[in-house]
This record gives sequence, structure tokens and C-alpha cells, in this order.
Amino acid sequence: MWVILGVIAIVATFINLYLYKAGKDYKLAMAIGLSFTALTLCAEYSLVSTWVEVEDWAALMDVVPSMERALWFLTIVSILLNIAPILLDRKGTK
Repeated sequence: MWVILGVIAIVATFINLYLYKAGKDYKLAMAIGLSFTALTLCAEYSLVSTWVEVEDWAALMDVVPSMERALWFLTIVSILLNIAPILLDRKGTK
């Protein structure tokens, strides 16, 4: 599930950037991109929670350390890319 939500977040982010570049209203796409980023994190947390419930320590030891870094990086990139049009608009109006 988290993969599907992550792909939707990436697509919405690129739509956000495309709409900004085309000069159209991009704020809905920005909200969708950030929302699906949050849903991706929640889905990943649910997956880890399931592994804890069934005491699958091997899965936790294999996946969690590398996924933590990846999720932090991708979340920061998602936030920066989604708010880039707002920052560029502010810079352009000064």
C-alpha cells in the first residue's frame, strides 16, 4: 500500500511543478502531493507496526534502518519540491 501512495505522491508533485511552470493554479496539486506523502508515511508505519505485532524481528532489523533514512530523505525532498512554487512566487513578487 505504501508503494502505491508513494507513487501517487510523486506524480502529484510533478503535476504541481508542471502546473506552476504552465502558469496555472498549482495549489490543489501541492496539497495532494503533501497529503499523499503523509499517507505514505502512515502506511509504512502501519507495516512496521504489523511486524512488531507478529514479532517478525528479522524483517524489522533488515528493513527499518535503511527505510528510516530513505523516508526522511524522500519526505524532505517532497516538502521542498511541493513548496518550491510558493517560494518562487514570493521571490518573483519582491
